[in-house]
Amino acid sequence: MRADNTGPLIDAARHRSELTRAKAIRALRELDHAGTPVTFAAVAAAAGVSRSWLYAQADIRDQIARLRDATARAPAPPIPASQRASQASLLTRLAEAADRNRKLAEENARLRRQLAHALGDRRASPGWALAPGAPSATPR
Repeated sequence: MRADNTGPLIDAARHRSELTRAKAIRALRELDHAGTPVTFAAVAAAAGVSRSWLYAQADIRDQIARLRDATARAPAPPIPASQRASQASLLTRLAEAADRNRKLAEENARLRRQLAHALGDRRASPGWALAPGAPSATPR
């Protein structure tokens, strides 16, 4: 006659069920805390459980539905007034960017002039020749 080992099997199943519930609840809380939309699919993926298992758990199903509905109704959080840019600050930033752009354009023009003068001086120097392997051209 076989020994009755149903007790340890029932305990193991109960333990596995408790761990699965804990994973699902932890995933639900983490998604909510992170501000991620709470859906059955998201909780199932985060917890590593099936959606059908989530639907079968009345308390977890109710929490997911409540959080899903709350996040669906809530508009995007407004930017706090202290973090919003005023029109004056935006105009200041635009003026500074335009000034920086003007300075860079002037510097670019100055560097082009310097390069042109340097190349002209090099061509005017005696013994000027192109580098070996360059297209043939003779100094004038």
